[in-house]
Amino acid sequence: MATPVIDLFAGPGGLGEGFSSLTRGDGARTFKIKLSIEKDEHAHRTLELRAFFRWFTHGEAPGDYYDYLARKIVREELFRRHRDAAAKAANEAWLAELGTKAITDRAVDERIRAALGNRRNWVLIGGPPCQAYSIVGRSRVLGAEGGRAKYEADPRHELYRHYLRILAVHRPPVFVMENVKGLLSAKLKEEHIFDRILADLADPGAALPEAGVEGVQYQLVPLAVRKEDGAAEFEPEDFVVCAEKHGIPQARHRIIILGIRSDVGGEPGALRSADPVTVRQVIGDLPRLRSALSKEEDSLDAWREAVLALQHSAWMRDGALDDDLREGLEAAICRVAAGLDRGAEFVPHFGLPERHLDWFFDARLGGVCNHETRGHIREDLHRYFFAAVFARKRGRSPLLENFPPALLPMHENVAGALKETKFNDRFRVQLAGRPSTTIVSHISKDGHYFIHYDPAQCRSLTVREAARLQTFPDNYRFEGPRTEQYKQVGNAVPPLLARQIAEIVAALLGG
Repeated sequence: MATPVIDLFAGPGGLGEGFSSLTRGDGARTFKIKLSIEKDEHAHRTLELRAFFRWFTHGEAPGDYYDYLARKIVREELFRRHRDAAAKAANEAWLAELGTKAITDRAVDERIRAALGNRRNWVLIGGPPCQAYSIVGRSRVLGAEGGRAKYEADPRHELYRHYLRILAVHRPPVFVMENVKGLLSAKLKEEHIFDRILADLADPGAALPEAGVEGVQYQLVPLAVRKEDGAAEFEPEDFVVCAEKHGIPQARHRIIILGIRSDVGGEPGALRSADPVTVRQVIGDLPRLRSALSKEEDSLDAWREAVLALQHSAWMRDGALDDDLREGLEAAICRVAAGLDRGAEFVPHFGLPERHLDWFFDARLGGVCNHETRGHIREDLHRYFFAAVFARKRGRSPLLENFPPALLPMHENVAGALKETKFNDRFRVQLAGRPSTTIVSHISKDGHYFIHYDPAQCRSLTVREAARLQTFPDNYRFEGPRTEQYKQVGNAVPPLLARQIAEIVAALLGG
């Protein structure tokens, strides 16, 4: 029988997908998500759809599911045709915000107890929203007027206490908690937040005396570091997992804590090291697309004219470029194709990625979801084109000082960035031959940090390309408007990394 899992702050379900994907030798699932809790309506719709898919035996999801992904039927029709699975999925994925008057602790406890039944061997997973702890998010708040007071009053600092309360009251044998690396440097009232969180997680009953629970303690173990017998205690930095060292095509550095209840025996394993997986190896097979023109009439001809116009720009002729870079630009201009489209919510496709083929590919799908480009203003098209060619020639993304002056944005802060070198990498190409940089939710706002390595496509990454870099399977559809899809992908835990964590937990629990 599958080990139950409760997923808090589930987002679109990356951590849960990794646990759910693990199977035993007979093909049965090792873990089963019994309850996932998420407050965002779009992420919840994604969770619910994936919960529906997982209620069917592996490989036996109905054809209607694939018809929905291919946009042949609507969601309501899919659920109407499969009422039992839809009802179970709705019960599993709970749209709820912890810590509000509407969602009381009692209501949460009742849902958890109903989900677990009489099972005592189970796992708690998840991580509280992390924007308050991220270095960039913190700097924005602290740099504003009254920023220190606003930062310290941010209610998200206390969200982990809801996780903590469930540890104290429900006593899972094992938990997995994920959060941003920025926790290591974050302070609240001059106290290092992470030191307090570690102490609280180790003894949740003592941290929450109002819960009236005593005697539940946890050993906190990093997943990528092991200490020899007699060595000192783990350092906070030991809890940082560098995803690119474990086969994930992304340099994503996150805190991940494995907690083991003090009465549970066994020594946990560690994440396996793996050769780097590059951007091209996981997105290079996807259909080539063009971006759209923003703030003016868009068409293939208009887009192509806008891109090709850069060859007549003064900066291409005034000697500002060295010969090698100018020749690279001219060669790339010749490859700007006339037949590219913008993609769609479903694109027929039968290509195969070079790495993790078994993980991404579903032969029944016949295409990919969420592979549609967004629009860029004409000036950004030229900047993206230049940046992609520069990256191809130099092996790195250009800094602002590497751009021809005529290409620089007319923003007030550009001069400061050039002088102080702060945020002077605002046009970042995802290099084809390396893991990507961290996919974050800011990808929803603009594509400047997520430029495709192919200059002939002249665009930022699609949701599906970002999802591939996050290691979501191709049959995992993200619901909601495209901006919300980007947010979901950026906030998720890479499922393929989560699967490796699940293997460690399964071995620890004897599964």
